[in-house]
Amino acid sequence: MSGVEIKKVKDVDDGMRLNRWFLKYYPGLSLGRFQKLLRTKQIKVDGKKAEASLKLCVGQEIRVPPLDNEANASAGTKGISAKDAAYIQAMVIYKDENIIALNKPSGLAVQGGTNTTRHVDGMLEALCFGKEEKPKLVHRIDKDTSGILILARNRKTADMLTKAFREHNLQKTYLALVSGCPKQQNGEIKAALEKVGEKSIISKEGKSAVTEFEVLDNASDKFALVAAAPLTGRTHQIRAHLEYIGCPIIGDDKYFGKTRQKFANISDKLHLHAYKIDLSDLYQKKMVITAPVPAYFQADLDALGLHFKEF
Repeated sequence: MSGVEIKKVKDVDDGMRLNRWFLKYYPGLSLGRFQKLLRTKQIKVDGKKAEASLKLCVGQEIRVPPLDNEANASAGTKGISAKDAAYIQAMVIYKDENIIALNKPSGLAVQGGTNTTRHVDGMLEALCFGKEEKPKLVHRIDKDTSGILILARNRKTADMLTKAFREHNLQKTYLALVSGCPKQQNGEIKAALEKVGEKSIISKEGKSAVTEFEVLDNASDKFALVAAAPLTGRTHQIRAHLEYIGCPIIGDDKYFGKTRQKFANISDKLHLHAYKIDLSDLYQKKMVITAPVPAYFQADLDALGLHFKEF
């Protein structure tokens, strides 16, 4: 039949269900027509009748009847502006065949929501870099938190990273500029957290939460630069835990006692930065990514005379 194509299943689509494969490459194809094409054997896999739920394997051949209109139909995907493309591409601090690491600025949301139209998720098309699929989000950081955001460039890596983040198997280290100074130079903050509205509060009925911390430098007892590593993954964990020990993060409007304190000559932004992530276990070799702190953060550290060596 004229217009019939034979498509080979690519590595990136290994394990994908047949119906999802058609949704990906022929977004305009309706479910009803797809099912009719299956029933009438116009769609086949390796020359045989196939079910919609068939899991595809690399190298299998899919018989595709003429579907030009469906292939060209838009599934609602919108192109992004050249300005936004350049904006998100400038955030890339590491890239290989499996991941992309961004240094996300404070104030940019990872995903959309109420009154949020500009976000990382909406600009991922600009990060394909030659691949047919845009990268996938595998974790999130708060809108006002800056620093490392990892993206997966294929489904296998996405599944692996999603599991690792969910099970807290990746060591992440944040930098926080805080008001006051912890009484101990290092230690663990163990305080259960319960989600109440948009905040996490210390609560005996909450879920277990543990944060390791180390004071990297301090200006007497007024300010300190703290490295914090969450061993659990509760909402706003570091922010709530540092407030709990009497050292709220500068610029935090949710976890600074009853009212947020502002400081002269210090930027009025959240001073929490996802500084480092260790992916060595996943790569089976030493693989640590660090993200430079934002200019405003560094300027405030300099103004306070606070310093740290890369670690």
